Amino acid sequence: MSQRDTLVHLFAGGCGGTVGAILTCPLEVVKTRLQSSSITLYVSEVQLSTVNGASVARMSPPGPLHCLKLILEKEGPRSLFRGLGPNLVGVAPSRAIYFAAYSTAKEKLNGVLEPDSTQVHMVSAGMAGFTAITATNPIWLIKTRLQLDARNRGERKMSAFECVRRVYQTDGLRGFYRGMSASYAGISETVIHFVIYENIKRRLLEAKAPQNMDEEEEASKDASDFVGMMLAAATSKTCATTIAYPHEVIRTRLREEGTKYRSFFQTLMTVPKEEGYRALYRGLTTHLCSLHSPEAQNTTLPRLSSELKSLQSVQKLV
Repeated sequence: MSQRDTLVHLFAGGCGGTVGAILTCPLEVVKTRLQSSSITLYVSEVQLSTVNGASVARMSPPGPLHCLKLILEKEGPRSLFRGLGPNLVGVAPSRAIYFAAYSTAKEKLNGVLEPDSTQVHMVSAGMAGFTAITATNPIWLIKTRLQLDARNRGERKMSAFECVRRVYQTDGLRGFYRGMSASYAGISETVIHFVIYENIKRRLLEAKAPQNMDEEEEASKDASDFVGMMLAAATSKTCATTIAYPHEVIRTRLREEGTKYRSFFQTLMTVPKEEGYRALYRGLTTHLCSLHSPEAQNTTLPRLSSELKSLQSVQKLV
């Protein structure tokens, strides 16, 4: 790819990421609240029962719509855009670092492995995700802290600069890298995505038999191939996101202020023990609707150009 093409992709990615961050910010806030341990403060239903003579409060966490309603009622519409500042600040550097690392790794690996093979794309994407996560984690930590800062109407909201100061005073520089281990675990989503995608793509190719056709039928088939590739990518991404989703909940718990969660595995054991395994999937529906958030894209792939190349190869074969 030429330098001009690279700059065009970075600019387009930055603009698209900015628009996506603004549009999905309310979903991000709701998702983060659902993932956090403070969700038990939003009690949708309290049932009293007696266990050995003692009264016990059973709290049922709210769903996405109920959580959204509570935020609007108690905090106001502006709270749905908490953390938007760090989100917008993180778009450009996150995408630039990711694509630069991806291109560099891919160029190096093409000289070692089969050029442009699945293995090259998968390893390059993993290395790019690792690099981008390491470099930009402080931005996403501040974003999460601001999204979790639930204050009623009229109360002064914590600013990003105040949040930075509090993190540094409490935990020092190490505090800005809380939750990074969970983000690293999220790179596994890339591997799962590739495995499922390649399997679906192989089945699609096997289902297509060489046949003679005129230009009109060829054009129709090209469009069908493209749609098939895009559906395969969307299906594999949805499956991979669902399977790897618990790392999102763990990351949010690790980033909470004054949290009792200390490490990835300690959190992975504590959450199911105290809240049940369903707690590891809180906010999943909302997350699937906000996959275009900048941080979520650190574990996705620059697939479109690869899919177009694959499509061209399919056309040549058929």
